Amino acid sequence: MSDIKKLAGQTAIYGVPTIIGRFLNYLLVPLYTYNIATQNYGVVSELYAYISFLMIILTYGMETAFFRYTQTEKDKGVVYNTAMLSLFVSTTLFLVITFIFINPISSALEYSDNKNYILLFLLILALDALRAIPYALLRVKQKAARFAMIKSIDIFSNIFFNLFFILLCPTLYKSGNVLITSWFNPNDLVLYIFVSNFLASLIAALLLLPEYLKFSFNFDFKLLKKMLAYGLPVMIGGLAGMVNETFDRIALKHLVTIPEGITDAKAISDYKMSQIGIYGACYKLSIIISLFIQAFKFAAEPFFFSKMQQKDAKDSYSSIMTIFVIFLCIIFLGVMGYIDIFKYFVGSDYRVGLGVVPILLGANLFLGIYYNLSIWYKVTDKTIYGAYIAIIGAVITLILNYILVPIMGYMGAAWTTFICYFTIAVLCYVIGQKHYPVNYNLKHITLYILLSFCLYALMFFVPIENTPIRLIINTIIILSFIAIAYKLDIKKLIRR
Repeated sequence: MSDIKKLAGQTAIYGVPTIIGRFLNYLLVPLYTYNIATQNYGVVSELYAYISFLMIILTYGMETAFFRYTQTEKDKGVVYNTAMLSLFVSTTLFLVITFIFINPISSALEYSDNKNYILLFLLILALDALRAIPYALLRVKQKAARFAMIKSIDIFSNIFFNLFFILLCPTLYKSGNVLITSWFNPNDLVLYIFVSNFLASLIAALLLLPEYLKFSFNFDFKLLKKMLAYGLPVMIGGLAGMVNETFDRIALKHLVTIPEGITDAKAISDYKMSQIGIYGACYKLSIIISLFIQAFKFAAEPFFFSKMQQKDAKDSYSSIMTIFVIFLCIIFLGVMGYIDIFKYFVGSDYRVGLGVVPILLGANLFLGIYYNLSIWYKVTDKTIYGAYIAIIGAVITLILNYILVPIMGYMGAAWTTFICYFTIAVLCYVIGQKHYPVNYNLKHITLYILLSFCLYALMFFVPIENTPIRLIINTIIILSFIAIAYKLDIKKLIRR
């Protein structure tokens, strides 16, 4: 079986359940945006931005280090035990310290009146950190079915609890149901979003109990030092990368310009959180590319490491990159071609921010390219370069958000994200070619990206008022792109 077909099969096994589940989870966006005010959804967007950032710290590159050293160490059980012990100790210390200082932490985040939000998201963080290595073990052992099952249950549980708390409970509360009115607060739906996530994470952790029970105290401190040395640069890069990914939502709260006439403290706070809510909701429309990238990463990271010692490794990496970019471009065109449909995924109050969607889709396209390129510093054990590149991206993010957000609001945040991801993709390619040269088909890759952007411009700027006709024409445009890609590369690559 060709590498591309093999990787495609693994991506499907890992990815299809995840994508379906995540897509259903993605349907929570209309649930939230049709039932929660923009400023309240801003709270959700902001705190999940912090969760994403802190997850990098709590796992400190140990997952990637686990993949790396299961390829070189004879006793894979020792690698697992060492990684699990390290994460258990660090996560326990994190919980103890943060619970002790919960009051100053809540005050610093401006949630003194909602400390329960902070407590819940700390528990979610801990559960997610402790699941990282068991999930990685399933991927290393190629237990894709079990991996997909637990991931799916996690996602479906979260959806179930959200539907229960956001839709069913308010309805029963209004009807005067005693079982609900005794504890449910319909004025604080944000709390139940975090409760839903916590319960789903707890269920997933319980399902991973067989993997936890594989742990024994047969660990190796020398190996731990090597794993930390390998993983810490990954963590630094991940932190910087998460600044690139989430700082925009945090920056909006502190940098957005308040319109004239809004002077009341509560009105100012509501406006800031509303801007975060609008941006966060519209950002979700660009996450479709991220779903594909995530599914690809689940399969690709173990595949790339297993392939690195083979003679044709670089040829495989090049072919995979070309196919990968084609699919990202198709997703980009698909979302923008059917934006008249996708826009209904967010409530009407949020659609004022739809202008960020093509910018963020383009940004995530380059982020996907960066993830694909990053294999060079992972297989050569030069993860420090990944940290350097991500730090450069973080600096760009911080500076441009500081400059553009006060001028352009959330549009400035979107353009900052695009410029950042484009820059780190280019840097990763240029530096990688010096240390681990791969003959990527730059001519075709550039063609596909520029062609997809031009076709989107054609969709956008050609004035067609009739929506059905516009959708038909956009479909023809997308099929034309696929036909060109099939003739130039897809047909040839899938036969290798």
